[in-house]
Amino acid sequence: MRRQDKRKKKRSKSSFLVGFFLIVLLVGAGITFMFYQFVENTLSGEDLYSDKRKDDVSLQDKEGFTVLLLGVDEQEGDTGRSDTMLFMSVNREENKAKILSIPRDTRVEIVGKGTKDKINHAYAFGGVKMSAKTVENFLDVPVDYYVEINMKGLKEIVDAVGGVEVQNDFTFSYGGDDFAEGRITLSGSEALNYTRMRKEDPNGDFGRQARQRKVIESILSKGNDVEMIFRFTDVMKAIRDNVQTNLSFRDTIAIYASTRDNIESLTIDGNDERIGGVYYYVVDDEEVSRVSDEFKEHLNLK
Repeated sequence: MRRQDKRKKKRSKSSFLVGFFLIVLLVGAGITFMFYQFVENTLSGEDLYSDKRKDDVSLQDKEGFTVLLLGVDEQEGDTGRSDTMLFMSVNREENKAKILSIPRDTRVEIVGKGTKDKINHAYAFGGVKMSAKTVENFLDVPVDYYVEINMKGLKEIVDAVGGVEVQNDFTFSYGGDDFAEGRITLSGSEALNYTRMRKEDPNGDFGRQARQRKVIESILSKGNDVEMIFRFTDVMKAIRDNVQTNLSFRDTIAIYASTRDNIESLTIDGNDERIGGVYYYVVDDEEVSRVSDEFKEHLNLK
């Protein structure tokens, strides 16, 4: 009887453990589903319609598409400016991406204004839609999707995901924080200072945009982290308050996960010029055509 009792107890204990782990898995899956559903319902971005496409692009197919990422510095009393502009093309067949940091001072025609100005002013004049149309006109490539991030809210997002890791290229200090060369972990406030420094960077605004991109990519890489299940409330609030996009959250993570090891960075060369007493980054037509052709070839639009 005693051996039987012991066997029953062992079976009961085993059954309990199996049941417990099943419950944990089900709860985890349920929380993950709730997390995605919540985010899907709160990221109500604007629809974009490209004049550069005859038919709407679909993520269900294997055709290529583009994403415009805007890091917006919101000012009190106005809509702010797009402090960071990253344009990315994605080739679905090869799972490869090309990404271009567009210098914010690039002199272009602002579509809808009929004037030439700094490209980051397009957001101040007409928000996401004017920014998208201006980039389309500049590069002669469709803008299919966008992700808009409030850079001042970057602190909340980074803290919500439990901090980010980046590869820092050189030692510097800014805003009371010290950043060592090498692989470093950043809290929300540190990430904000890390992305704001410009004057000490040997690459100036290009260097700052590269650091902003590193932080954003590190945030996206957390999307498939199991730990996010336990942080979903904070993450949901931070994303809801600081991100707008016409992509689904699930698609955003899927795109990054499939291309993260195959992202090629492009550059667009220009010259610093003063026109009418205002500083601009001026890109000649030949250089614009070169970059445009590279994107078109990648998207199979040529």
